Amino acid sequence: MLITPMDLEREPLEFDLAVAAEAMDYGPGTRQLEPLPVTGRADLVTEHRGPRDLVHDIRLRASYSGRFEVPCARCVEPVEHSLTGEFDLIFRPIGVDGDAGEQAISPAETEIGYYQESGLLLEDVLREQVLLSLPARTLCKPDCKGLCPRCGQNLNLETCNCETAIADSRWNALSELRSRIKT
Repeated sequence: MLITPMDLEREPLEFDLAVAAEAMDYGPGTRQLEPLPVTGRADLVTEHRGPRDLVHDIRLRASYSGRFEVPCARCVEPVEHSLTGEFDLIFRPIGVDGDAGEQAISPAETEIGYYQESGLLLEDVLREQVLLSLPARTLCKPDCKGLCPRCGQNLNLETCNCETAIADSRWNALSELRSRIKT
């Protein structure tokens, strides 16, 4: 859904939609399991920077909830997460704040995003907010054993027959020294 300042000039845009599970790509391993309900509002906020210098910001407020699957950090099995989130963001036209020199910004200005001349895609904002809401590292269970580094077997399901430690021939001299000291 494309939101443009021109759409918002007369009145705010209210939306209540369900984003299909296959409509957005969240990256490798992350999957939306069902339609994602999104309810919100987009407003035009006009900033006066001078007598004839107006900047049209878009304020986007929305809430969402849905179920997602992400891979376990150790065994790569899918783990389900239920998410509920809200956001209240300001987007400014790209390039409007560009100056040749450096300038200090306030903490509030770090919360401003930018949109292209064509407008702001709700799906892009939603994808970003969902990815920020998901945990950075997910485990299928606290004691997940992960994968065997040699054969790739999921050690939660069965044990493998791989040798546990491979001796590096460069350590042989130390092994011989250890056996001499013990006797």
